[in-house]
Order: sequence, then C-alpha cells, then structure tokens
Amino acid sequence: MKLPRAIELEPDARMALGQIIGIMSDQAMAGAAARWDLERLMELEVRLGVVAGGAVIDELDPSTVTLGIDDAALLLDGMAFTEIASADLPWIDMVRWTSDFVTTELRSHWTDAEWLELSAGHH
Repeated sequence: MKLPRAIELEPDARMALGQIIGIMSDQAMAGAAARWDLERLMELEVRLGVVAGGAVIDELDPSTVTLGIDDAALLLDGMAFTEIASADLPWIDMVRWTSDFVTTELRSHWTDAEWLELSAGHH
C-alpha cells in the first residue's frame, strides 16, 4: 500500500465500491481484464468491509477505511471500465455522475504531485 490514508466512507459508499470490485473481479476471472489481480481485489474488498454481494460487514468501524493511493487508482480504473461498459445503458448519466463524484472524493486525499508521481511510476 502506497501513501496510506484513513478515509471516511459511509456504508453506501463502501457498498458501491464493493460493487465496482465485484465487476472488476468478474472481468479478471473471465480473463477479460488481466491488468487486475484477483487476490488484490479480494484483499481490498475485505479492507473496505464488504462481502460478496456488496453487504457491509457490521463489525468493522463504520466510518473509516485505510486506502493507499494505489488502491484508489485501482478503484478509479474499475470505475472507468464500468463507465465505458455502461455507455449504451439508459442509466449512463447516473453512472457518469457517480463516477465523477467518487473520483473527486478519492483523489482529494492525495496531492496532485502524489498522483503524478504514481502515474509516472506506471509507465
């Protein structure tokens, strides 16, 4: 985990991110998205406190989760994939709005310089 931050997430936000991870996991298992490591996705799902189907694990601290900038980047990649895959669906505007909102929320925990450094390391 790179540059970890304790981030406040409501249960609904955790469930939404859990659904994104579920979509990413399905793609990884189908071999359609080799860029995503299934073990890493499962570990992130546990850290978010969600279980298969998106239910939130009640025993966890309901307000905070520790995410690294690399975790956030992984989630943003999954959201971008979901947005592209949903382009022809009637609810695409809601998908785009949600994606923009979550992107802004996740990105805000790290500086632009930290995001640039991360992206430079991926090329």
